[in-house]
Amino acid sequence: MKRIIEKPILTEKMTAQSEKLNRYGFVVSKDANKIEIKNAVEKLYGVAVDSVNTMNYGGGKKKMKHTNKGVIYQRNKAYKKAIVTLAQGDIIDLYENI
Repeated sequence: MKRIIEKPILTEKMTAQSEKLNRYGFVVSKDANKIEIKNAVEKLYGVAVDSVNTMNYGGGKKKMKHTNKGVIYQRNKAYKKAIVTLAQGDIIDLYENI
């Protein structure tokens, strides 16, 4: 079985969205689709998911970096982010295992 949810996103912006709009952010596998993400969140946290929005980040234009060994071209690390909206009344406690 492939790992779909890699880690939750714990930032100020995502915390505010979880309190106001009942939305939670996760870094997910690059080849996971919305249906797989929805099923994984429902199975892992035992909640009902209303919608899933996904975004792809990084891996774009090469950037030039000057070092002592010469010029190096690098790309940002590519990852996929999912914003999951839960049904009314459901919550996920991401801080319980810390």
